[in-house]
Amino acid sequence: MALAADKGHPSAPDPVKPTVVLVHGAWADSSSWSPVIERLRKDGYPVRAIANPLQGLTSDSDYVSSYLAAIDGPVILVGHSYGGAVITNAAATDPDVRALVYVAGFIPAKGETVGNLAEQTTPSIPLVTTPVPGGAEVSIDPAHFRDVFAGDVDPTTAADMAVTQRPANTRAVTDASVQEAYTSIPSWDLITRRDHAIAPDVQRSMAERAGAHIREVDASHAVMVSRPDAVTHIIEDAARATR
Repeated sequence: MALAADKGHPSAPDPVKPTVVLVHGAWADSSSWSPVIERLRKDGYPVRAIANPLQGLTSDSDYVSSYLAAIDGPVILVGHSYGGAVITNAAATDPDVRALVYVAGFIPAKGETVGNLAEQTTPSIPLVTTPVPGGAEVSIDPAHFRDVFAGDVDPTTAADMAVTQRPANTRAVTDASVQEAYTSIPSWDLITRRDHAIAPDVQRSMAERAGAHIREVDASHAVMVSRPDAVTHIIEDAARATR
């Protein structure tokens, strides 16, 4: 989680600027935002990176909503991958959310599941399933993690991401979406053209349906790690456009 800069930091957060809230998706964690957090803080933005529980779309959305309620002032809400589905639902509860930013993210319509949308990408992601109390969790087979998730990330970093990935409960893909926050909140979408987790054409279809401001970048699914400047730019553009 990113905290306000200490005295002596090159650029302390500007209280006039909105708080940027970052929500990671499946098979990642809050640390995946670190390069983006560094750039946002340097530019004076307060930042929060929420630890998404990855236990199901309904409960994860409620969890993020609780954290949003504790943040004073305007918010730019950012979701990567499955985190896009979470912010689509969580933002509907908070009038302080000024913009939604999807980063290679799922943007479900009401009644859709992430599983419905994921099925549109082929081949399917090679997953490893682990039975847990009350259900099952899935993770990407580490042997295929870089190819699927982080093709333009250096091999050592990608290997570290593979072994530290957070599994997602299968309810993350089976819970139906109940909100469409993008119908009332302006949205931006960064589409990743070299993505093997969510096909670029699937991303475009969702973004166009949502009426998002679309940008594209030659990057893998792990764009926040490989191309943090592109991610930072679209977040800051959304912040400026909605001030």
